[in-house]
Amino acid sequence: MKRYILIITLTLLTLTLAACGSGDLENTLDFEVGNLQATTSEGESFAVEDMEGKVWLADFIFTSCDTVCPPMTRNMTLLQEQLKEEELDVEIVSFSVDPTVDTPEKLKEFGDKYGVDYSNWHFVTEYTQEEIEAFAQDSFKALVQKTEGNDQVVHVNSFFLVGPDGTVLKKYRGDTDVPYDQIVEDVKTVTP
Repeated sequence: MKRYILIITLTLLTLTLAACGSGDLENTLDFEVGNLQATTSEGESFAVEDMEGKVWLADFIFTSCDTVCPPMTRNMTLLQEQLKEEELDVEIVSFSVDPTVDTPEKLKEFGDKYGVDYSNWHFVTEYTQEEIEAFAQDSFKALVQKTEGNDQVVHVNSFFLVGPDGTVLKKYRGDTDVPYDQIVEDVKTVTP
């Protein structure tokens, strides 16, 4: 009888330890992403709530950026290729932080310049400046700010991993020293 109880106890302990390590990311942010209505670079309507149930990566860019946006977009393109090689089903959303300037057509030209594959990457715009600033702050705890008389927009240079439940899980450098392998592994961990 003691041996039987010991076997059951060891089995339960093994199952418990195995369950604890699977599918969990360390140091998650747990920011709930709110909804935002937009238009894609393809001219299609987009809503963040449509991403429910999907794993996705987000960043904030604008087409006339003369600092971090070109390298961020180039780096996201490399990440997109790596995710495809791993056959991971993940969406990418690039939110324009300069929606009065960034028309869908301008975003399409910008994406084309970097060889973007639009099958799972959405460049979005056509909301107000106030909406994107509030959305970035409320959903990603990220600063987006356009000051009057300036054609540049202050914004975060991170990539964000969002889980299928619409929660921001992790944030990574997006402009330099991008941890590609870590992002791929984290995507694998949260992909259902």
